[in-house]
Amino acid sequence: MTPVLELRDLRVTYAGGHEAVRGVDLTLLPGQTLGLAGESGCGKSSLAMSVLRLLPRDARVSGEILLDGEDTRAMSWGRLRAVRWASASIVFQGAMHALNPVRRIGQQVAEPIRLHGSLPDEQVEARVAQLLEQVELPAGKARAYPHELSGGQKQRVMIAMALACGPRLVIADEPTTALDVIVQAQVLELLTRLVAEQGIGLVMISHDLSVLGSVCERLAVMYQGKVVELGAAPTVVHDPQHAHTKALAAAFPTVGDPVSRYAPATTNPAGLPARVTPSAGEPLLRAESLRVDFRQRGGGWLRAVKDVSLEVGRGEIVALVGQSGSGKTTLARTVLGLQQPSGGRVVYDGKPVPASSRGLREYRREAQLVLQDPTSALNPRHTVYEAIAEGLRIHRMPGDERELVAAALEAAELRPAERFMAELPHHLSGGQRQRVVIAGALALRPRLLVADEPVASLDASVRGEILALLLRLRAELGLAALVITHDLGLAWNIADRVAVMYRGELVEVGAVEQVLLAPRHAYTKSLLAALPEVAPVT
Repeated sequence: MTPVLELRDLRVTYAGGHEAVRGVDLTLLPGQTLGLAGESGCGKSSLAMSVLRLLPRDARVSGEILLDGEDTRAMSWGRLRAVRWASASIVFQGAMHALNPVRRIGQQVAEPIRLHGSLPDEQVEARVAQLLEQVELPAGKARAYPHELSGGQKQRVMIAMALACGPRLVIADEPTTALDVIVQAQVLELLTRLVAEQGIGLVMISHDLSVLGSVCERLAVMYQGKVVELGAAPTVVHDPQHAHTKALAAAFPTVGDPVSRYAPATTNPAGLPARVTPSAGEPLLRAESLRVDFRQRGGGWLRAVKDVSLEVGRGEIVALVGQSGSGKTTLARTVLGLQQPSGGRVVYDGKPVPASSRGLREYRREAQLVLQDPTSALNPRHTVYEAIAEGLRIHRMPGDERELVAAALEAAELRPAERFMAELPHHLSGGQRQRVVIAGALALRPRLLVADEPVASLDASVRGEILALLLRLRAELGLAALVITHDLGLAWNIADRVAVMYRGELVEVGAVEQVLLAPRHAYTKSLLAALPEVAPVT
């Protein structure tokens, strides 16, 4: 059987001599699935983009890239254009940015069909409806615009486009990044079914070994441009040999594994703090029967938060989990005074949160928000020093400004502080940028952090470092935290209690062990059932 894709001694070098891919050999047969794992910068996306010559002009590619036995490096532009979409297609990372916001979904799915002239015009609409049905979307979605679809629906549209011309190879680059656990499970199940039904070869890229292992037969782990481990998925996940593979496997713990409880994977010399018991007595934060209503465009009201009561104790970490659209972020914004409740109240340190501007300013100094995406949270033109000093100036914090900035950087483990002060955000790694955001919050000496998906956009190893930092801050500074996440593994890693939110309501609240190991509500059970599982080694 001729491989659908064969890479022989593939090398990709960028201007300046950086070798992103170094001598990779891989083979994929029709109907096979191959997972490509690794952290940002390991070369996995450069490898994937090289298959259809989608790399920037400064990239030099050597070796052989055989697509159905034909080297794409030797193809003319006309031949390459015919091969793209028809023989091989790519599901790009971040469907939000890959879709055209001003064109209807049906037009975008039809575009590759029209470009390749594979069907008469009168049959294109029927083919679009068929493709949408294949990815489990109603045909009526063809008239929708991207902003009218959920994240999971947009990802399904990207898969439909990739299948439009019947390719033999599909490359999916991080197809489930930032999707909640139930939508992720649906997308993974869809990809598995399409491979089985259509016999296509699938290369799937991710930094999450458990996601890859639940879909792919074989896994290749990349590190510094090389494949450092290759084998059957169960073997690579459950019995990794290379140190980097072991680190990737440890970064996403199994819910219920006692070894990873309060022990996120970290290589920080500071290690993990001793377990801290939250203070008893009056909670630091209490939401009482909160309701939040939004007026809908066509009239009427949408209740986003429905009579929610929740407490965060002093020095306690509470994980607020649920699907996208469940009301988690709206609840967090209301708790911080960024959204006015329609009913109920928020009590902080025994007193109702004031509605006046002056009262809210003082409250927000003590209750700080850590945003999901550190790149968008930081002004690209401001140095690290300016990013942290801004909050100090707004709240007129007493003391020497430079000393306060340095102390915040040290607390966020950006050491030595002087080295980072003059840096711009784009000079930092993703993990360093997230630490700068945390440092900006710590500069104001808060007692509560509200962290909205604090590690969703970070690499596997960086994820563990940030979670370990939160545990150390709790131990050293007595910080309490309300962590909003769709990641149940994160809750198992660092939280004392977990609150499960569904359609605006809290359906289950309790100790992490109680809720995640013996769930009572059907929705909590469905979240746990949706976690990716890798069959054990046989």
